[in-house]
Amino acid sequence: MASATMTAKLRLRDKIYEVPAGMTIRDALHRLAIEPESVLAIRDGELVTDDETLREGEVVRLVAVISGGAEGPGR
Repeated sequence: MASATMTAKLRLRDKIYEVPAGMTIRDALHRLAIEPESVLAIRDGELVTDDETLREGEVVRLVAVISGGAEGPGR
């Protein structure tokens, strides 16, 4: 029987990424080649910072940050 690895999951849109529990959200994002500044992390409906530690069995939802817009003042 294979030993179970403690994992957490990050969900971005329709993709679920499994990462080791115990690492920070920021470290997990870097491991997955996701820019931390490009997403917001939501745990149990609450916004959390990327220095939070991932807990075994949890699912953290990632919401893409939308930026940009028209240059100059709006008319």
